Amino acid sequence: MRDPIAKTNKLRGIAAALAFGLALSACTVGPDYHRPDIDVPPAWRLGATEAEAISNVVWWDQFQDPVLSDLVRTALARNKDLAIATANIDQALAQYGITRAAQSPQVNLGANASRQRDSANAPRTFGGGTFNDFQLNLSASFELDIWGKLRRASESARASLLGSEEGRGAVVLTVVSTVADGYIQLLALDRQVEIARRTSQTLGEVARLQRIRFTGGAIPESDYRQAESQYRDAAARVPELERQIAQQENFLSVLLGRNPGPITRGRDIDHLTFPAIPMALPASLLERRPDVRQAEQQLVATNANIGVAKAAYYPDISLTALLGLESGNIGGLFKGPAGLWSVGASLLQPIFDGGRIAGQVAQAEAQQRAALHNYEKSALSAFQDVDNALVDRAKYERVRDEQTQNVEELRRFRDLAELRYREGATIYLELATAEQSLLNAELALVTAQSQYFQSYSNLYKAMGGGWVGEAEALVPKGVADSMGSQ
Repeated sequence: MRDPIAKTNKLRGIAAALAFGLALSACTVGPDYHRPDIDVPPAWRLGATEAEAISNVVWWDQFQDPVLSDLVRTALARNKDLAIATANIDQALAQYGITRAAQSPQVNLGANASRQRDSANAPRTFGGGTFNDFQLNLSASFELDIWGKLRRASESARASLLGSEEGRGAVVLTVVSTVADGYIQLLALDRQVEIARRTSQTLGEVARLQRIRFTGGAIPESDYRQAESQYRDAAARVPELERQIAQQENFLSVLLGRNPGPITRGRDIDHLTFPAIPMALPASLLERRPDVRQAEQQLVATNANIGVAKAAYYPDISLTALLGLESGNIGGLFKGPAGLWSVGASLLQPIFDGGRIAGQVAQAEAQQRAALHNYEKSALSAFQDVDNALVDRAKYERVRDEQTQNVEELRRFRDLAELRYREGATIYLELATAEQSLLNAELALVTAQSQYFQSYSNLYKAMGGGWVGEAEALVPKGVADSMGSQ
């Protein structure tokens, strides 16, 4: 009967060996990641406050133009930049799987059959001859991740995967706001070409009447030529605006993932409604903006790569095992004497490499510093974007209001100048100047109006928020989306 004390000691020895192995496996070289401290401004320039619910809404629907809503949804479904971003996520997921696989045992099944003739003149104790060799084996290998090299590599690959997902969120943010901005600009061009056509028709009629009056000797030639010049100037604006409209339609078509062509219109620019104003505290941008989160994941990846590089200073330890069969004829391959096996362990410790590992560590550390500065820069840019958007919204509103008042004043001035000219109290130059100023002011008002609408789009883009996730749900899914995050 086996000695129970010896058995207990053996179990203790096995437990101690396992504990030692676990302790070694828990050793991970390289720095652990900690989010850097960012100098966050205490408040926005214009004093925005937290309003999470408003920031998370599907804001493009708030313009209350069904056509704009359809364009955004089409772009999310078919935009090529988003398709590229989705493919990049699938690529990162595949790389993550490849990297994680290195932490698992590698098991292979091999088979070999050969027929060989040896030379009779070979320097051996037996003569040459012809023989067969049949082999069937199962081999396994496993690298002990004592220093955490493989775990750091997996950490880096996972961060790259998460960074790719955040990168797609950043593309979603850009695509939605660009479609909204482009559509608003298209409506503004529609209104401007309408003004130019109406004005050119009016001035064309004036020029025709002035030509008749000049021919009849009622007015000097200068009045006629001035009217004709005004008409030509207004008429020349029409094809230029039509050119811009066609190019804007082509721009939107490509955003929608289709060939250049016309774009359907919904409401005109005067009947769009303003979305609610999104608000957020500055610190929340670090969690809300996908581009900032992407930059942080890049920092996580480069931080983990330092551990991968430093692990090269320590020995690589691998375990191998082989179980197989070998025989000179296939009939004897499965008989008892044909069995073979082997187990082994290997250790490889760098002694001298001419500074290669030190260079790799220095390179990884430099990449980590660059990623850190990029993260800090992305945060600063996010703060700047929001502050600029808030200023734009406030100032463009004032510009629009002043331009509206200016148009009203110039219309009154034009009417008075026309009355004075008909009564002979002034020359035609005064009326021509009033008409030209009114045309320029009306076009400027439309521009200011579109900039005011676009400031809301830019503010939602700058704030980020839950709406990015709502929009991303409309993007066709890739392999990584169907599998879910691991």
